[in-house]
Amino acid sequence: MPTRILNVVSNVSHYEDPSEPTGLWLSELTHAYHVFAEAGYQQTIISPKGGASPLEPRSLKFPNYNRSAKAWRKNDQKMMLLHRTTPADQVDAADFDAIYFTGGHAVMFDFPDSPALQALTREIFERGGVVSSVCHGYCGLLNTTLSNGELLVAGRKLTGFAWSEEVLARVNKLVPYNAEAEVKKRGARYGKGLVPFAPHVVVDGRLVTGQNPASAKATAKKVVAVLEG
Repeated sequence: MPTRILNVVSNVSHYEDPSEPTGLWLSELTHAYHVFAEAGYQQTIISPKGGASPLEPRSLKFPNYNRSAKAWRKNDQKMMLLHRTTPADQVDAADFDAIYFTGGHAVMFDFPDSPALQALTREIFERGGVVSSVCHGYCGLLNTTLSNGELLVAGRKLTGFAWSEEVLARVNKLVPYNAEAEVKKRGARYGKGLVPFAPHVVVDGRLVTGQNPASAKATAKKVVAVLEG
């Protein structure tokens, strides 16, 4: 039976200020999707509510709009996958070997407190699967507890979009909270690369996390390496 991956995307289209759009950072999905496809894995794209996953406008502009993202947007079948995502509560964790949380600032709003995403993450992890995220995707791990009541991130090494990167990207006044600070409050051993926006991946057993959009491909490759043992 082929290895099966859940790719998680957001349903949110704007910040708290409705005039400020956000959404999925497309390349964080496309780079990983390509790596998983090359490995022969079966993939399903899910979201907290199901249905459409809006795209982050900043991810569709130079220099962020790369070949992988452009190819996806030109492919009607691939775009349909983002228009018809599966609701997280309609997925059986027993059918999957790994979960991969994509980013974009949108996920800060609908990932952290989704009971369905928390349940999937907990069950996949406790069954010996891989839990992974890139960039703001680690917001989906903030409030996930294990069966023993402990937070999944507590005491574990991980990374994700740094507060310094929020400031440099000039979105620090738009975001609803400081994700780096929040994950540290929960006992995570957060680390970041020396150079902002450069690829940086942290592996702690079956927890694989990437810091920023440039880390998506490397994160997916590490997920494959862990799954292949």
